[in-house]
Amino acid sequence: MSRLPTVHRVTEIEQGRDRIEEIDLEFSNGERRLYRRLKPRGFGAVIIAAMPDPDTVLLIREYACGVNRYELGLPKGRIDRGESPIEAANRELKEEAGFGARRLRIVRNLTLVPTYMAHQTYLVLAEDLYPERLPGDEPEQLDVLPWRLDALDQLMLREDCSEGRSLAAMFIIREYLAKGRPGETTE
Repeated sequence: MSRLPTVHRVTEIEQGRDRIEEIDLEFSNGERRLYRRLKPRGFGAVIIAAMPDPDTVLLIREYACGVNRYELGLPKGRIDRGESPIEAANRELKEEAGFGARRLRIVRNLTLVPTYMAHQTYLVLAEDLYPERLPGDEPEQLDVLPWRLDALDQLMLREDCSEGRSLAAMFIIREYLAKGRPGETTE
């Protein structure tokens, strides 16, 4: 495997709301290139696989401005200053789905477009749910739809479920649970 490129210079560029870094890199074969990447604003994000039972995940239906339609997906949101990913996941779950969770576990990180974005999203498994609603920043109350993990093949073909992070996260969670929660320690 090749070693990581040598970073010769990093220059920050402000473009409106976006923060961009221009990176002067030299690869192991001597090639030198300028790359640009978007720097994340904030503290990352969470996407929550909330499981009311071992076979079902909760989806939310919310308006997606980018495609001008209502989309099904997992609850998700930004991590606020001073919040851990677990705290953010439980808050977002309460705001978007009307449930809290007594057991939360980070399963892994997901990236959006790692070739030019540094954004990280924590995939959090939420179990042992209880009803609790917090006010959120959504303009309308979101519909909550339970979906069986063994029916993901049907969900992935629906036009109103196209958000890649949600689809990937549900398949990851299904395999994670089927394989007996690899990497999880028991107390």
